[in-house]
Amino acid sequence: MIRPYTPADKEQLIHLLKLNTPTYFDSSEEQDFREYFDRHLESYFVVEEDGQLVGCGGINYFPDDRLARITWDIIHPDHQGRGLGKELTLFRINEIRKNPEVELVVVRTTQQAYQFYEKGGFRLEKMEKDYWAEGFDLYYMTLPLAGGTP
Repeated sequence: MIRPYTPADKEQLIHLLKLNTPTYFDSSEEQDFREYFDRHLESYFVVEEDGQLVGCGGINYFPDDRLARITWDIIHPDHQGRGLGKELTLFRINEIRKNPEVELVVVRTTQQAYQFYEKGGFRLEKMEKDYWAEGFDLYYMTLPLAGGTP
């Protein structure tokens, strides 16, 4: 089940991040994740299965640029490879499509996850070494919304 985030979810989601550190996130990113909830949260969703939070991901909108960015995608390690990440990504893209002003979806990810987004139709636009932390490069990827679905 995918549902909107509530503040009561925050610490469980921090735990999900820690479970994915250092494989997908650097330990320094925990503070960034906490700050996201405190200062940058717009539209955020959690994946719940049998009463347990097993995934999460958000959307931030940039109306002046006619784009939306999917953010902070995290799936519990025990639940990876089962299609939950794909389901959550498609759910958010469909949410974004409800806003006719958005023409482009962006994701900023790492070398550890960019192929996941590539399979979903995102195109790599640029890379920057050690952007997030040492060993965690930026992969900036885009998905145009005009003319089709991912």
